[in-house]
Amino acid sequence: MSTRTAIATVSLLAFAVACSGSGDAVKPDVSKAAGKSAAAKPGPSLKGPLAFGAPFTVTTHGATMATTVIRYEQGKFHFRRSADEEFGTTGYTWAVVEIEGCLKSGFAVVTRNTWALEYADGTRIRPSRVTYGDFPKPEYPHMASVNAGECVHGKTVFAVPANQRPERVLHTSEKSKKLETLAEWTVPKA
Repeated sequence: MSTRTAIATVSLLAFAVACSGSGDAVKPDVSKAAGKSAAAKPGPSLKGPLAFGAPFTVTTHGATMATTVIRYEQGKFHFRRSADEEFGTTGYTWAVVEIEGCLKSGFAVVTRNTWALEYADGTRIRPSRVTYGDFPKPEYPHMASVNAGECVHGKTVFAVPANQRPERVLHTSEKSKKLETLAEWTVPKA
């Protein structure tokens, strides 16, 4: 099996696991990090939280990707269904993270499932599993193959507590439910 096939197969399996479910409406994908455990800390190549627009470059399996968070917006969107209507919650709203990734060499499969928001208390929220035609465009892909020299740019929607603002946008590992942080960007104060 070639490296390219292996990467695509692993990514497809991770994508399938992340998307599996009953198809019924589910609560926002929220998890609680155990304090500042090893899973919550940035990887060894990251010196600290980045500012929006600052790229994080990683090389794995012969592919080099530079990724950045461009902006975070919360509570400015009025879609055909509110976050509370979608998930049967009270006090949630939609938030949008704009992301860009450019592959410098090799081949990679990107997914929005590797992104999360982290709050002061360690709570982490994954992207919404639902999407509507009136969500901001372009949408960051659920899964896309990227070749050297290509970029992927788009917006990812999260259901978030309306009265709180996350501290960080995280690029995480999809390999486990521990949400191991590969890179993080500080969310500016409102």
